[in-house]
Amino acid sequence: MKITIASGKGGTGKTTLATNLAYLLSQKSPVILADLDVEEPNSGFFIKGTKIQKQKVFRMVPDWDKEKCVLCGNCQRVCKFNAVIKLGEEVLVFNQLCHGCYACSELCPQNALPMKSYEVGKITEFEQHNLHFVEGKLNVGEEQAVPVIKETINFVMNKFSPDILRIFDAPPGTSCPVIEATKDADYIILITEPTPFGLHDLKLAVEVMRELKKDFGVVINRYGIGNNDVIDYCTNERIPLLGKIPNMKKAAEAYAKGELLCESIPEIKVAMQRIIKNLKVCEVLS
Repeated sequence: MKITIASGKGGTGKTTLATNLAYLLSQKSPVILADLDVEEPNSGFFIKGTKIQKQKVFRMVPDWDKEKCVLCGNCQRVCKFNAVIKLGEEVLVFNQLCHGCYACSELCPQNALPMKSYEVGKITEFEQHNLHFVEGKLNVGEEQAVPVIKETINFVMNKFSPDILRIFDAPPGTSCPVIEATKDADYIILITEPTPFGLHDLKLAVEVMRELKKDFGVVINRYGIGNNDVIDYCTNERIPLLGKIPNMKKAAEAYAKGELLCESIPEIKVAMQRIIKNLKVCEVLS
């Protein structure tokens, strides 16, 4: 089972939910938690494991061979991302814009744009008893998160047994990185907050999940602020409401210290256990 935790906006509590669920579930059986928010991964602040390994992530980009090039300009014409530009007697390649589609390289009549590997990020694996934590991290200055997300997922899928539960902490929003993080998941948990902004962005996330034909449910974080519009929306749209995490000042204090809330706050542990129970009722966990 692959569960991805996503949200329509940042700051709703994805990492809180992902780390605490993974920790609680690991008390009974092995669990893998992968942080796919590669631009700013922070699950590692709460999972204090032993580092097992680290590996680099590469993607392929064209490398201009001036000696072979006849400056025909075909590479510029076929590139849909403006990553290759013919400027006078030079061909400029912008690695950050390149999507690695190979079009310029394969269609170059002189083979003057061979592809080369280009480092874009890193994957680090940690272990804490039954909990295996994998962190994908984009290198500073890089703009494309999808290659690192894809390689982090592949790392998890290739290394661990398919019998082990996988929990993925997705990036926020509804753009390409979120699509990559959720497209192969078996179940999506959308976490939101009971505010107008939370409801607005939840609706966007729901629309994306329905377009992807994914099964999903909703968790409300900071329950107690705002209003009941999110609950009414879930009821009207027949979306499973998996649980409510109460709004508590001491939760913010514990989070700032890098503590797992289920370990330090009994009320939140109960809320997390209720979410796990509802996932079992929905036959997500069996």
